[in-house]
Amino acid sequence: MPNMLQLPTPNETQNRPSETPLSELDRITELAGDLAGQFELVPLLERVLGHAVALLDCESGSISIVHEAEGYYRKEVDQGVGCHQGQTFPLTEGLTGQIVSTRGTVILDRYASVAVGHIDPIDPRWGSAVIGVPIAWDGAIIGTFAIFSDGPGRVFSAADASLVELFANHAAIAIMNSRLHHAAAAKEREAAIAGERERAVQDVHEAIGRSLGSLLLHLDRADKATQGGSPSIQHIDSARVLAHEALFETRRTVLGLAPSSLAGSTLEEAVRRELDRVGSSYPIDLTLLVTGQPHELAPVVAHQLFMVIQEAVANVVAHARATSCRVGIFYDTTGMTVVVEDNGRGFERPEIESAIGSMQGSRLGLHGMAARAHYLRGELHVDSTPGWGTSIRAQVPYSSNGDASRDRWKVVVACAQPLIRAGLVRLLETSEPSVQVLGELATVEDLIEAVSLLQPDMIVLDEHLLGQYAEARSASGDTVERPVVAVVDRPTDQQLATAAASGVRGFLSLSSTPGEVARVVVAAARGDALLDGAMFTRLAETRQTAEPASTVAHLTVRELEVRDLLAEGLADKQIATRLGISVKTVEKHVGAMLRKTGTRNRTMLVGLRHQRQATASPI
Repeated sequence: MPNMLQLPTPNETQNRPSETPLSELDRITELAGDLAGQFELVPLLERVLGHAVALLDCESGSISIVHEAEGYYRKEVDQGVGCHQGQTFPLTEGLTGQIVSTRGTVILDRYASVAVGHIDPIDPRWGSAVIGVPIAWDGAIIGTFAIFSDGPGRVFSAADASLVELFANHAAIAIMNSRLHHAAAAKEREAAIAGERERAVQDVHEAIGRSLGSLLLHLDRADKATQGGSPSIQHIDSARVLAHEALFETRRTVLGLAPSSLAGSTLEEAVRRELDRVGSSYPIDLTLLVTGQPHELAPVVAHQLFMVIQEAVANVVAHARATSCRVGIFYDTTGMTVVVEDNGRGFERPEIESAIGSMQGSRLGLHGMAARAHYLRGELHVDSTPGWGTSIRAQVPYSSNGDASRDRWKVVVACAQPLIRAGLVRLLETSEPSVQVLGELATVEDLIEAVSLLQPDMIVLDEHLLGQYAEARSASGDTVERPVVAVVDRPTDQQLATAAASGVRGFLSLSSTPGEVARVVVAAARGDALLDGAMFTRLAETRQTAEPASTVAHLTVRELEVRDLLAEGLADKQIATRLGISVKTVEKHVGAMLRKTGTRNRTMLVGLRHQRQATASPI
């Protein structure tokens, strides 16, 4: 594109009663001042367009923003051309589509020659001449600039096109200035949030960490003061394990609240720090292997992968009883893979399937890892063998710019209690970069209006608004199915029925941790159903208490035989020998019983049998 204004020759100005060169210079000088001092895009583009239209002695024109990779453009500014401002169109249509296709200036004697136009044939501009110029930056087309003549008698010249190209350069500067300004403002906000978060981390670490440390000290003293063989020793040991896990989870949660875990460092460096921290607190051998050519990752991608590794290592420490754990980060030509392997006790395949694909909270960490891999358009694979350990592998493809291959999930939060509402918004904003909170609302009327206006991907609401939302949604005629996450501390049967009618895909309780809030919301956004740990435990206990007989009625004779032998403490191979069947058939029966009874593992399944026997026994 020309970088300097080319003044027309006398022959080129016969069809254009132009302003004087001084007037043109005044307009360009004024526009340069605008570019230096304004960053609001639409008003600035309106001034650029207005100057160009006036200098060409026309009245109509438009500026569009092009999203070439996504295949569409948006009419950002429209002066007297069909009133399409704010609308989007595919790049296969309109004058903009023709400009992008030719990747250069387009001069047409009649707009009617555009293959798929957006101007009504009865509009005078249908038969008017038009100039279309690409707005380019760094070799890419980021927009288009169009000027219409006022009637069929006007013919645009090459000099007219050069003038429009000059203003297209001004428009490009305006667009990029606006983007840089908004990016700088966003980084400033992120820095302020990071500072506040670090202060909160310090407070949490000092208060809760000090209390848990004192608790462990008292437990050690109680252990030493208790005589050997006392039944209390078992309870003290259990309390000590729980306190250690709570201390670990507290440190892990506050360190993983937001992408600041990786601030100023690479993914590999952040993982090394995490492994050093875990290794200094727990007797486990941790190693890290990095292979391939490191790929530059966007912050949100690095954060999601870091959280997958952090969740997996936390599961190893808390549940696996492993002596060693290996973490691998592998860069390939098309994507990358992170792997966490341990030599711990492992777990059953039905537990893997239920953790990743069903509404259970016993393996909430696995479900959260699957949701994070899915967000990055990747996959999570879990391989585990009882007694041989577990391997977790997340495979994620690269995108063209190193960023996540989709926009953030847009969420509105609606809660009647201001404290809960503010807390949910704060947790989502700081703990999950894949979620964008569009608004926080206090009434169902505001919620219905916000859903219609903002078109969120999902909704988080409390139990006070749950029933009202179902009724108001039905009355408004809203037929769009959006996932809903409900904050219900102790759900009743009626609330569960209402939740099902309202599209609820996840439940939170007042005791949900920041990590659980993020996981449940992310899982719901991807279309899965998930409960936090406390909620699932309460529902499972209620189900066991209320339906001990009905669940047994659905078990086959062979399944009951397998369950009774499990209760005797027999292993799968021993059960197979006793019943004359294969080990694989035993595993199949166990998996079927877990699904039918809603229990999470073999221990709970056997406990259900003991509970039924206790209920049936005379007092």
